[in-house]
Amino acid sequence: MSNEVLKYLHDILCSIESIEEFLGPQRNFNVYRQNRMLKRAVEREYEIIGEALNKALKIDPEIQISDKNKIIAFRNRVIHGYDTVDDSIVWGIIVKYLPVLKNEVSTLLENNT
Repeated sequence: MSNEVLKYLHDILCSIESIEEFLGPQRNFNVYRQNRMLKRAVEREYEIIGEALNKALKIDPEIQISDKNKIIAFRNRVIHGYDTVDDSIVWGIIVKYLPVLKNEVSTLLENNT
C-alpha cells in the first residue's frame, strides 16, 4: 500500500477519533441534537472521512472498506445537501457504522506499516 494511501487512512482514523472525543464517553443524542457547534464539528469530520476515502480509492480501488461508496455519498450529502442532513441519520452512523470503519482502517494501517 502506498504511503499516500496510508496517509489518507491515517486521516480517516484521526477524524473518527475526533468524533469520539467531541462526543465524550456519555454519547447522548439529545445533547448532540441541541448543540449546533458539536453537530457542525462532527459533520466536518464526516467530510474529511469521505474525501480522504475518495482520494485513497482513486489510488487503490481495491481497499477493503465496507460501504465505501455509501461513505463517499454521505460526504457529498453533508457538503452539497447540508440542509437535508438529518441528525438521527448522523447519529445512526456514529453508533452503527463508525466503529466498523474504525476497526477496518486500524487493521489496514496495522497490516501495512
